[in-house]
Amino acid sequence: MSSYQKRTKDELAARVAQDIFDGAYVNLGIGQPTLVANHIPAGREVVLHSENGILGMGPAPAKGQEDYDLTNAGKQPVTLLPGGCYFHHADSFAMMRGGHLDICVLGAFQVSATGDLANWSTGEPGAIPAVGGAMDLAVGAKSTWVMMDLVSKAGECKVVEACTYPLTGLACVKRIYTDLCTLECTPQGLRLIDTVPGLSHEALEGIVGLPIQPAAASA
Repeated sequence: MSSYQKRTKDELAARVAQDIFDGAYVNLGIGQPTLVANHIPAGREVVLHSENGILGMGPAPAKGQEDYDLTNAGKQPVTLLPGGCYFHHADSFAMMRGGHLDICVLGAFQVSATGDLANWSTGEPGAIPAVGGAMDLAVGAKSTWVMMDLVSKAGECKVVEACTYPLTGLACVKRIYTDLCTLECTPQGLRLIDTVPGLSHEALEGIVGLPIQPAAASA
């Protein structure tokens, strides 16, 4: 029997930040992805973008130092690094749609094994649609990553063979970062990048309910 511990939200954010390359322009979506800003490795220059019109965001402000005239798309107070700027919403979306972002990190309700994304509505009657800029980001960024819990509060795996919720984008997700594992989406299905210590490949496939190609051997 596997014995393992889930990544905390901050551990997951640090795991995502670890893979962001030096010099990248990165959009952090609303929710869990905003935590990534607090875990950019020291000495690595990453230019963070927010769809409401900010470039050059820093980590969250210290308690008592919040400026509510400077917030991200989720209305959370942020900091601005030297050289950072803010601008019109339309200019921000031109950056998103024009292929100027290297990576976007988004939350999701479901991701399919081949990278389809559903993150704006569960389709339930009365549900409030909240697509925001997700569709623009999912197809406009050079690489789309998802950051989420692997299993929903209802106990259902959020990585699925085919999405049943309304789609945000088709075959747009390259990587899925979760509290239990990191997966790559390929045209042939899922490929393992890593798991938390103690979680076996077989146990992970049991949770996901889909075949997962083994991680590539280290060079």
